[in-house]
Amino acid sequence: MNILPLPAFTDNYIWLIEENGKATVVDPGDAEVVNNCLKEKNLELENILITHHHFDHTGGVEQLKKSHECNVYGPHDSPFNGVEIKLKENDEISIHGSTFKIIEVPGHTLDHIAYYSEEQNTLFCGDTLFSGGCGRIFEGTPNQMYESLSKLSVLDLSTVIYCTHEYTQSNLNFAIKVEPGNDNLVEYKNKIDEKRSNNEISLPTNLKLEKNINPFLRSHVEEIKENVKDFAKINYPSDLETFTAVRSLKDNS
Repeated sequence: MNILPLPAFTDNYIWLIEENGKATVVDPGDAEVVNNCLKEKNLELENILITHHHFDHTGGVEQLKKSHECNVYGPHDSPFNGVEIKLKENDEISIHGSTFKIIEVPGHTLDHIAYYSEEQNTLFCGDTLFSGGCGRIFEGTPNQMYESLSKLSVLDLSTVIYCTHEYTQSNLNFAIKVEPGNDNLVEYKNKIDEKRSNNEISLPTNLKLEKNINPFLRSHVEEIKENVKDFAKINYPSDLETFTAVRSLKDNS
């Protein structure tokens, strides 16, 4: 299974899974980008996987359906009406011979799901988890997003994470403000700064790395609690209160 990033819009990535001349795309906001790749590589589009209803993740579906006989998988409760095969928590689907399990991860949107393959060590998480960050909470609550990230944090540490935006550098610029004493974070930030200066993609990432550097997976860390307690107006913030404060600080940064 080969996974390719297809840059779209300003900072989106449409992920294309390639296997034996067949293809699956994840969150195709732009049909033209997908069609160009399919033509160039002589691939047949078999499946479309949708993580949530936002237009930059679904905008290309209608056009792709007009020119390809393919299945459209997505959340069972999505406002996006292009979903044909509706998925909920713990459902399993087969993509090019590999099993993907559905994890419901509300927060960014209420319909958000992630696709996880244990056998491939692969997670397509849409806008729930980013490298060094997490999605803005547009429809859900901080508690929902915290619980969703907690679900993802217990997956195998070797899981490769395919996020859908090139937000890594800006996320790390913020992360280092709330945990400046994290040597792993400092080292990773320097690496990403160099990559982005050369216009290189920063993704995918992996869970082991994210648990070491991502403040939204580290609300238990005392340095982060200490650095947000004044903003939170709580002397001893819980992990959830710390997460909520970090998210609010990021929103206003």
